[in-house]
Amino acid sequence: MTDLIRSHGFTNETLDWDAWLDVVDLEHATPEQIAVLGESHPKAKVSDYYLFLVHQPEILRQRSAAFNAIMYAPGGLPRAERELSTTVVSRINGCVYCASVHAQRFEQLAKRNDVIRQVFDEPRSAGTTERERAIAQFSIALTERPDAVDAAQLRALREAGLDDAEILDLIHSVSIFAWANRLMLNLGEPVFP
Repeated sequence: MTDLIRSHGFTNETLDWDAWLDVVDLEHATPEQIAVLGESHPKAKVSDYYLFLVHQPEILRQRSAAFNAIMYAPGGLPRAERELSTTVVSRINGCVYCASVHAQRFEQLAKRNDVIRQVFDEPRSAGTTERERAIAQFSIALTERPDAVDAAQLRALREAGLDDAEILDLIHSVSIFAWANRLMLNLGEPVFP
């Protein structure tokens, strides 16, 4: 069990999320909607987020396939580091819900939360190792100024020990959270326990 962190409005607690718009009622869902929910996430049928997105089942199907491939595919960047990068992105974007979910996943995988506390306190200096600091710095740079990322920043990742496949996974992780955070932030709000 990890220590509870609450800092700058962010937390590693389990939060709920409430949609501001109408969600699909499972009793009235189409067979396609039910199928897509089943493909998307184990808790999709009880999540306002998925129950709202399933208004457009084919878009949710494509979103979930991309998300699951990026976050859970074997090889490349270790899963814990993908979760670290998405926690950093969510902190920078102000997405409290996503930050809490991915902080917890990092903690489960890495069996520690020291870097999560750093991300919530001050993401620009977060990282317990050179590699973590490089991942956090790149995640911030790509989130804030994707047009300004250049070869020098990729070299810095290589110097911190990331190979090309890991760098590509990192870019995918950061990029999909540009999308995920904007959906969460503009369609509803986190609910604290």
